[in-house]
Amino acid sequence: MGDFLNVSASLTGRRWVGPSVEAERLAEAMRQATGLPDPVCRTLARLGVPAEMATGYLAPALRDLLPDPLKLKDMAEAAARILAALQRRERIAVFADYDVDGGASAALLLTWLREMGRSATLYIPDRIDEGYGPNAPAMQALARDHDLIVCVDCGTLSHEAIAAAQGADVIVLDHHLGAETLPPALAVVNPNRQDEDSELGHLCAAAVVFLVLVEVNRRLRQEGVKGPDLMGYLDLVALATVADVAPLTGVNRALVRQGLRVMARRERPGLVALSDVARLDAAPTPYHLGFLLGPRVNAGGRIGAADLGARLLSTTDPSEAAALAERLDALNTERRDIEARVRDAALDQAEARGVDGPLVWAAGAGWHPGVVGIVASRLKEATNRPAVVIGVEDGIGKGSGRSVTGIDLGACVQRLAAEGLLDKGGGHRMAAGLTVAEDRIEAAMARLGELLARQGADRVGPRDLSLDGMLMPGAATVDLIERLEEAGPFGQGAPAPRFAFADQKIAHVRRIGEAHLKIAFHDGMGPRLEAIAFGAFDGPLGPALEAHGGAPFHLAGRLEINHWQGRQRPQLRLDDAAPVG
Repeated sequence: MGDFLNVSASLTGRRWVGPSVEAERLAEAMRQATGLPDPVCRTLARLGVPAEMATGYLAPALRDLLPDPLKLKDMAEAAARILAALQRRERIAVFADYDVDGGASAALLLTWLREMGRSATLYIPDRIDEGYGPNAPAMQALARDHDLIVCVDCGTLSHEAIAAAQGADVIVLDHHLGAETLPPALAVVNPNRQDEDSELGHLCAAAVVFLVLVEVNRRLRQEGVKGPDLMGYLDLVALATVADVAPLTGVNRALVRQGLRVMARRERPGLVALSDVARLDAAPTPYHLGFLLGPRVNAGGRIGAADLGARLLSTTDPSEAAALAERLDALNTERRDIEARVRDAALDQAEARGVDGPLVWAAGAGWHPGVVGIVASRLKEATNRPAVVIGVEDGIGKGSGRSVTGIDLGACVQRLAAEGLLDKGGGHRMAAGLTVAEDRIEAAMARLGELLARQGADRVGPRDLSLDGMLMPGAATVDLIERLEEAGPFGQGAPAPRFAFADQKIAHVRRIGEAHLKIAFHDGMGPRLEAIAFGAFDGPLGPALEAHGGAPFHLAGRLEINHWQGRQRPQLRLDDAAPVG
């Protein structure tokens, strides 16, 4: 396949790649069969949607896509035990991870129990003092005062800690990769258990918790009792799914789509307060969940009090919600400052070590363990390689890794732990965490590189820019963008449609702040289209377009609706550009 519009190296150094011949053929067949706009057909064809399923795909019904909860192993035992604890008025504790998925999972359970007239103890470990997941002292203490402990978004690898919970039953609701043996819990509901064959491994923990509540509600109905309306819980599931970078395909797509509608109703005090401090003044999208709301929920677990996020998501008090949201917003600003310092040092170190191998990594004394995951994401984005960043304190390294599409990082980290190079490690395909002795970091990273190379991580090239086709500025209407959004929501595993605008004249250029760029462009025949490029002046894109000198450019990006003072206008989120010729 040739370079799209003959762009082999754009202003950002990327090759532009257009649709395959097969995708073009499918799109044309779909257009003839359905009468849908060509850009919509191109998007659906790229997503692998057959023409006969196009109409149903554009209006997914959650009831048609939601799997039977009993497909998951131990689901019956978990649901029955939670129901028994409710009916016997037992003391219940929820032990959760400190990230968005853990906080949302905890909030789902706490909200459901509260609506059923019961309260539960929330326990979230301190990232620095206790680390990820259940630990023996905490589980022992909880077991003394509770009859049931539910571990959410953690626990699958916590054999010793769960064994320490003498006197209480433990249920694990998780999605992280399991080992060959399961911990001694009453039930482990996890689509990524090694003996699981449900094909639901793409679910985040909050989605697993949601399925458990679906099953508990079903059992309540059989007893003539009406449970809470779980559709109203989907805002939490959507937030966790996007923030945990789960693929927006299959049931995940339906969960997020419906969850965004629920969130737009502004009924959950915590998310209302969080949206307000983040100055979110439009209907929420996956971008808002992943880049505005998620990082603020995470900020408590990263550098503040670990339970702030879960408390915010579960509170019913608007005043408490506002106070928690303000605190998380302030912590998020502090987190960004800490992250910037660690990121600069990690990038320098990784570049000195080399970024062409199967793994990019960096380790440093005193690097805050709360930001190493974000910095690993930055390294991954900058190099298109799996990345690990490790903070070292008192001879122990605590690290976090992020992977690229097609490379299973979690399995490799788990293998490393089994081989004894790590004190502990686990995760899933796209993200992993690890603990390693300082004097073993070099050896562990060398071995991790070997394992990743077997999956082809060293052969991943520079990221191409994939395009769904060409448009003229006049075709980019609000109506078309709304039709395209019906094929969403877009995110991990389902990239947003991206179009090229060929041979455009730049009519207006304006710098916004230090790093952003706004332009208006046209093709000489139709109306202008406005475009915005965030961070354009952090690289070559901004300077080149600012100094266009009347020269024509090919432009590429994603269409969106700009809401301003009650008006809606089409806008291009500019990703890339290339000089014509």
